[in-house]
Amino acid sequence: MVEARLLFEKIPDRTAVSWTLTDIEPDEGIFVSLLSACAHLGSVDIGIWIHKHLKGMQFPMTVQLNTALIDMYAKCGNLGLAKNLFDGMQERDVICWNVMISGLTMNGDAQNALALLEQMEKDGFKPNHIIFITVLTAGSYSCMAYKGLQIFDSMKSVYGIEPKSEHYGCMINLLGRAGHFEEAKEIILRMPTSCSPSDEAMAWRALLSSCCSLGETSLAEVAAERLIQLERHCGVYVLLLNMYASSGKYDDARRIRKDMKEKGVEKTPGCSSIEVNGFIHEFVAGEKTHAQMQEIHKVLEKMNDQLE
Repeated sequence: MVEARLLFEKIPDRTAVSWTLTDIEPDEGIFVSLLSACAHLGSVDIGIWIHKHLKGMQFPMTVQLNTALIDMYAKCGNLGLAKNLFDGMQERDVICWNVMISGLTMNGDAQNALALLEQMEKDGFKPNHIIFITVLTAGSYSCMAYKGLQIFDSMKSVYGIEPKSEHYGCMINLLGRAGHFEEAKEIILRMPTSCSPSDEAMAWRALLSSCCSLGETSLAEVAAERLIQLERHCGVYVLLLNMYASSGKYDDARRIRKDMKEKGVEKTPGCSSIEVNGFIHEFVAGEKTHAQMQEIHKVLEKMNDQLE
């Protein structure tokens, strides 16, 4: 943000593209960008204010603006408002359909996400490769392996869309969540030989994650071994480490820690954010840079005492 602001200050002739407020009247692109930022940060209060502001201005509600609002509400967890906006639209495009299906998916409503795909086809819209990623993710949430396989196979046979690495990853994840590990492995082996090492790594990573989640140790080790050959990434070691620790295999967990240390593999710290009174506060694991860290720890200690 600092670098962006410095660059902005150097622009000699600013237009609505570079400005987000002041004396230049904001256009549709600015409002879409603001709503996108609210969706990304989970800042629903500001998103609602922008929505009210648009109504007060009697701003023309285009497909793009409605789509940005639907995306913002869905990502902030207000699926009811998102669905009301979607149902009230007189005109829709493929992106709008995808955003609504994605919103249902991320809020755990897989059944309605898949039903909306069927409705989309009835309304004459042809799904694109992005929508297939979304619906295969919806299938993995509810472990609907059979339905997912139908959708995956229909991509090429019905719609003429060649599955990409992301589709393979979603399909493997779907099968893995349902406990069909060998079938998931077969999907990886079906991947085209033209796939890059990073694409293959994405598929093996999806299988490894599912195996670790459900304690499928033997196949997890196979996937991890192949992944280590393809890339150097801390996630492989962390998944194995957690799986061994949770299953009581402490010797194997110590071995993984030793390997990480010897190979100089460092775990990327986790990060979370929360909105309080319109301000976004970010916390990185292991860091104590927040201005109110002492007060936060005091509150956490009180909560701990009450729980004990």
